[in-house]
Amino acid sequence: MDKVAAHDPWFGIEQEYTLFEPDRKTPYGWPRGGFPDRAQGPYYCSVGTENAYGRAVAEAHYKCCLYAGLEISGINGEVMPGQWEYQIGPCVGIASGDQMMISRFLLHRVCEQFGIVVSLDPKPIPGDWNGAGCHTNVSTKAMREPNGYEVIKKAMERLGAPGKQDEHIAAYDPTGGKDNARRLTGAHETAPITKFSWGVANRGCSVRIPRMTEKDKCGYFEDRRPASNMDPYVVTGKIMETCIVPDC
Repeated sequence: MDKVAAHDPWFGIEQEYTLFEPDRKTPYGWPRGGFPDRAQGPYYCSVGTENAYGRAVAEAHYKCCLYAGLEISGINGEVMPGQWEYQIGPCVGIASGDQMMISRFLLHRVCEQFGIVVSLDPKPIPGDWNGAGCHTNVSTKAMREPNGYEVIKKAMERLGAPGKQDEHIAAYDPTGGKDNARRLTGAHETAPITKFSWGVANRGCSVRIPRMTEKDKCGYFEDRRPASNMDPYVVTGKIMETCIVPDC
């Protein structure tokens, strides 16, 4: 990260996680040995006891992160019931990894207090249920300045260069891509693990360019490939190595 310090890289990391009963088999709020009475749909960013399972945990963790001085910027219920997300950042450089690791520690401690187990597995429940990722939002000073969209498109070219997809997938979970292979199937708001793609406001791509970034011609991009159990130091470093180091 020292090599790219002059580029002032910012990272915002979206940590998805799944809450489980102490048996580590039953997602929190699910009937033991069974499934919810409704498929995915009503749970995302939901309200109501029948939809949101574990909000007390998510909010307690949010407050702990604030008290600890972390740059936590939000929480939300995720697509699969019992799954939640929080966002750390934007943080500058290696601080994003530091804050993410501290936030994960706090999450485990909060869950301990509630008698709940937290899982960072990228595909905790097989079948027609969303997996869990750690979407990583990235910008540099040049990307945030006027006409920075051209810098972002140059980064997309580098991420899509021959061999780069395999390199990044190998770095985006602790098993060299085996964990993510269960998640990046091309379904459930993911892109296929074998092919790099990018697009504007497209959650089915490897990398999403926000609509506002395209409109303003500057901003950031979101790499949607990192798994929920990724190493934030490895992931942010790999993105910088591919996108920015060639210009250093």
